[in-house]
Amino acid sequence: MQGAVTRYRIMAYVTGTLLIVLCFVAVPLKIFAHNGVLSNVVGVPHGMICYPLYLLATFDLYRRARWPLGKVVVIVLAGVIPFLAFYVERRVVNELRDRPEPAAPVGAA
Repeated sequence: MQGAVTRYRIMAYVTGTLLIVLCFVAVPLKIFAHNGVLSNVVGVPHGMICYPLYLLATFDLYRRARWPLGKVVVIVLAGVIPFLAFYVERRVVNELRDRPEPAAPVGAA
């Protein structure tokens, strides 16, 4: 489970950071300065690489933690709303940190 949490955390930070740069730097530059280079440089990796990896990391965590579907929808939406990815990531990690570890199966080394 720890590996899934680490993958989720990395993708939440990368996706959230790219989204903030995209929304508050790249898009205003494109609109007001008529310079779309940064929006292409940041937008394509965010939308075609990082967000899909964020979805995969979220799904992996959902499967391992056995969360309800509503919680996963909120986590997925956090990747498209600026600053929300960081808040949700903190909540998820704290919740999983407070959760007791499952017992090892009988006969496991």
